[in-house]
Amino acid sequence: MDRKDILGISYFSDYIKPGHIIHDLKAKDKVHAIEELLDVLAKQKQIKNKKLLLTRLIDRENLVSTALGDGIAVPHARVDIDGDLSIVAGRSEKGLDFEAPDKKKVHLIILIIWNPSLPGLFNHLFAGLAQFLRKPEFRQRIFDAKDKNELYSVLSEIELRFPQDDKIISRAGLLRKLQEIESKKQKAHKAQLKTLQAQAAIIREELDQAVLVRFDRLMERYGFAVAEVQDGACQGCNINVSTLMSSAIEDSNDIYICENCGKYLVAAKKKKK
Repeated sequence: MDRKDILGISYFSDYIKPGHIIHDLKAKDKVHAIEELLDVLAKQKQIKNKKLLLTRLIDRENLVSTALGDGIAVPHARVDIDGDLSIVAGRSEKGLDFEAPDKKKVHLIILIIWNPSLPGLFNHLFAGLAQFLRKPEFRQRIFDAKDKNELYSVLSEIELRFPQDDKIISRAGLLRKLQEIESKKQKAHKAQLKTLQAQAAIIREELDQAVLVRFDRLMERYGFAVAEVQDGACQGCNINVSTLMSSAIEDSNDIYICENCGKYLVAAKKKKK
């Protein structure tokens, strides 16, 4: 039964089925874990070229880790598939290294592949997942699930909806990386330029058009679009942001927008000891 309503609210069970759940992944590293999840989709004939998809997913992973922290990772790719969307989830009891921002091992992997003709669908899914999976009690229920049916039951409770505030869910790392790549493109030799263009294209494919329009406009006007918040001030305009926003940005992968200069705000990178 389709539970989507006129408000655009849906549930994770609208997109994933029990047969797309692996309760105990056998893989011991992230590459083999992603391959193991792709095998599920290949057996059900939801994907045609597993090797190509694996390469694409790992290329994306190497740009910016898809680990959200707290034991969760959401590897994904926007590629041509027969349907609109394919999702598979796997749980690893021992945990896997995904180079997570909090250095914790990943125990739940949700792999998402979606059709280029639906650019907004992934952002809808990702925002809902990120918001729900941040709840400690919910994550613990996932990690404690005794079998795939129980795991599916818990995941089915995830409510998906677009965020209504100025925050952009879990995109700080992507925009920061895109800015870095675009800056390098200005000075790159011809041999390097092709690689940088391919990397930028991967990131741009999963960002909303509105985000990219603002990003490109800021890059063209100022030479940069993403500014760090240091000591409570936007480094793009040196104006203090609200205490509430500054606190929210700290240790966050979410993006906020400076009310003064309009640049995207991200947490400052921690200095290496």
